[in-house]
Formats: sequence, C-alpha cells, structure tokens
Amino acid sequence: MANHGYMCVVFFFIIMSNCEHILFYFLTTIAIQFLSARDGKNISAMDVVRGLMSCYGLSTPCAMFLSFVGFLILRKFGRINLYEIGRHNAIEHDASLVHHDTPEGEAFAPIEIDHSLVDALVSDVKPSLPEIAASSNPTAKFLMNYEDVARARVRREGQCRPVDSVHAEIARGEMAIILGVWEVKTENKVGVPVDYMKRWIGEERLPDEWKPDHSQGLLDVIKRSSDLRLAMERMKKEQ
Repeated sequence: MANHGYMCVVFFFIIMSNCEHILFYFLTTIAIQFLSARDGKNISAMDVVRGLMSCYGLSTPCAMFLSFVGFLILRKFGRINLYEIGRHNAIEHDASLVHHDTPEGEAFAPIEIDHSLVDALVSDVKPSLPEIAASSNPTAKFLMNYEDVARARVRREGQCRPVDSVHAEIARGEMAIILGVWEVKTENKVGVPVDYMKRWIGEERLPDEWKPDHSQGLLDVIKRSSDLRLAMERMKKEQ
C-alpha cells in the first residue's frame, strides 16, 4: 500500500449493452482518512459511494451505480475486504499501465508498481515536456489527454497477454474517469496535468491539497471512454 496518508482502493467497472457495447467501469483511490478505522476491512458499497463522491466528485447516481455493480462483479452482497478487489480477472485485468500481468496460476494480481512503466506512460505524452519547454507559448502545459492514454494502452496491450473485450473496456474506463476529474483546458490542448497523473498512478496518492471542483457524471465518463476506444482503434490500424 502507498505511504503518505493514502490507501489505494481499486474497484470495479463493467460493460453494459445499449445497441452496441457501452462500458461502465471504475477505478478510484479513497483517502485513508475515510477508511482508516477499518484498515481496509469490512467495506460496504455505501462506503465506496461516499468515498467516490468525496474524493473524486462523482455524482450520486454515478457513484452508486458503479459501486453496487462492482460488488455484483465480485459476487459480494454484504461487505468486502480490500484484498478481494485484486482477484485476477474479476475487476483486475492484465495489461495494466503500471503493473505486471498476474503470474500464471496466481489468484491475485501483483500490487508492486513498476516505475519504468510509469516513465513509459509519461513518454507516451505528446508534445513531450522538452518540446513544451522549447515552445514559445507561455501558456503551454504538460498535459495528458485521451489520445496519449490511447497510445499507452495500445503499447501495453501489445506487450502483455491478450485482454478480453470486457477487461479491455475496464482498462479504458479506469483512465476515462480521471481524465474528466482533472481536466484542464489550454489554447492548444485539453487534458490532465502529467504531474497529477504520475502521483496518482505511480504513488497511489492524490495531489496535495487538491479537492474536486465539479461533479463527474456517468454520461461524461461513457463519452470519454468511447473517445479513448476510437483513438485506440485508429492507432492500431496505423501500425
């Protein structure tokens, strides 16, 4: 688990149908202050709902839907312990952006972060930090958008064991939600600060003193996930 006062709680996302496959998924980090009394044990679906709303600003319908669906995926109808979320090929999946695949025969995914994979993720961001530094645009910021994430997902799916369609949607969804939570707009790009992303995905911490400043709804998450899927499909065709 991460130090510096935060506990990573990786929860659920699922695909549903609406003429075509529409995904719901979800990844969240809940501050340890919220769950510290339970030490990662005896967590209810409503605990997760409150954590999603408090830590990320998800709307009530979005947080409730994702939490209760997540419990269904885990086949849990009461309370859960934190370790259960890491059961391989339930919510957890291969081709993680910063974790290695679950070894053959293992029931639970590895929790160690490979920081070389974090660096590779940052390298997928275009324009790069040196290019931004050399730019004459004083308002330019080092941001990661859905195309950068698509580039990273295509790279990891090419390096890892095949991922089925359900877990591919889960993987895209994990990033789509955070792209909306931290979205920043500049003259040249819309995305999230790379420093925020590195801290969140590489250290399992939220940015210092950051608090949600808007409500993140389910329809917005679905749209971002769709944009990410289409970008990945285009990049794969161009390979």
